[in-house]
Amino acid sequence: MRRRLFSRGLRTRLVVVFLLVSALSALAAAALTFRQARSAILDRAQDSAVRDLRGQLASLAPDLPARPDRRELRSLVLQLDRSGGSRAWHTSASYRDGPLVPATGRPVPLPAGFREAGTTARTAVVQRFHRGDDPWLALALPVMTADEPSRRSGLVVYASFSLASEEQDVASLVDAARTGALPVVLLSAVPALFAARSVLRPVRRLRSASEKMAAGALDTRIDVSGNDELADLGRTFNGMAATLQADADTRRAMEARARRFAADVSHELRTPLAAMTAVTGVLDEEAAAGRLEPETAEALGLVADETRRLTRMVDDLMEISRFDAGAAVLHRDEVDVGELVRKTLALRHWQDRVGTDVPEGLRASLDPRRIDVVLANLVGNALRHGGPSVPVHIRARGEGGRLVLTVTDGGPGIPPDVLPHVFDRFTKGDAARARSEGSGLGLAIAAENARLHDGTLTAAEAPGGGAQFTLDLPLHRTPESP
Repeated sequence: MRRRLFSRGLRTRLVVVFLLVSALSALAAAALTFRQARSAILDRAQDSAVRDLRGQLASLAPDLPARPDRRELRSLVLQLDRSGGSRAWHTSASYRDGPLVPATGRPVPLPAGFREAGTTARTAVVQRFHRGDDPWLALALPVMTADEPSRRSGLVVYASFSLASEEQDVASLVDAARTGALPVVLLSAVPALFAARSVLRPVRRLRSASEKMAAGALDTRIDVSGNDELADLGRTFNGMAATLQADADTRRAMEARARRFAADVSHELRTPLAAMTAVTGVLDEEAAAGRLEPETAEALGLVADETRRLTRMVDDLMEISRFDAGAAVLHRDEVDVGELVRKTLALRHWQDRVGTDVPEGLRASLDPRRIDVVLANLVGNALRHGGPSVPVHIRARGEGGRLVLTVTDGGPGIPPDVLPHVFDRFTKGDAARARSEGSGLGLAIAAENARLHDGTLTAAEAPGGGAQFTLDLPLHRTPESP
């Protein structure tokens, strides 16, 4: 995996691109050099041959008669062949479109159509051609009259010779260019590595800073130097980090103020609510004894219900404030899960309305009070929203070192748009019933209690319809658990 990631890394790609550019540059320079050198070598050989042939003809042609015969033409080309030197050209001559007269019996090699070009030319004609696999050069040089240099005398001399030695020189240049290109490409790896390092160093710092910010260190900044695009990117990152940090600080301060306000309000309400609860309790006894008027008793009942509801909401707000402040603690104990479930139901007189399926002897390390709160919220919601005739079932099982406890009801279930937010604070299953008995904090408190136990609480649609809440907790306390 690491090797595959490295092969796709930016450093590797930068080095490869740098090497490819260097290789292409070296090849392009070598090809251009080869082309120019080849043209220069061949042109020099061609110009030299034309110059030498013209010089030889200038010294030999005046000795020819005005109308040379075949013997005199052969004598001319024989002298020309002997003067070819290392070039070793083969010459032939023709007069007035007559047959070509070579120095020997063998015809001089010429490309097709070359003689026709020579008979009509007024200056030297040159053409390169191949004889077998070897390159050759053909020359046609018309001889002008001595008294009128612009008029053709009718004598045309043809010469051809091999360019093999020049091609060997060109091949040597190709080999030298090929041999020199490889070290250039290999040596270019050194500046490529330095260039990749200079480019990747700020990118690496930016990645490291991004990882720290993702982990929550919003005060992370990177050192920026230079004025290039990467430096601009670093400054932009620092500006973004500063903005995020300021926004996060502002949000945390607002959340802290909001939590403190809720806690203070809840705390201040507890004393008057306690007094109101005591008074409504006395008045409830008076109403039960029949010592109050019916209208007064009915009004008193409404006040008592609202007082109890407000007291529950204040208690829930206090509990949420403890979670937010990190003051909620666990008091674990080794408990029998079945007995805990039965006590929770009996305390609220739900034992006849809720079915249970808990293995005997199933024990877990839990905080009984907090698990009682979780079960009470789950079962109370199921009974409240499903109705008294809807069956509610609790099932607990221990598997893989985990306690999995499910509360299932056969009610209408949770609306799909509410399901993702069912554990949010002040979320209610039926938005139309704003004055329901619940505070909207019960499931949020239950989820916090599950997290406090290193567990999870999830909600889903039951397989047979209705809602199903699943509490997943470790059976035993782990070394990292509180």
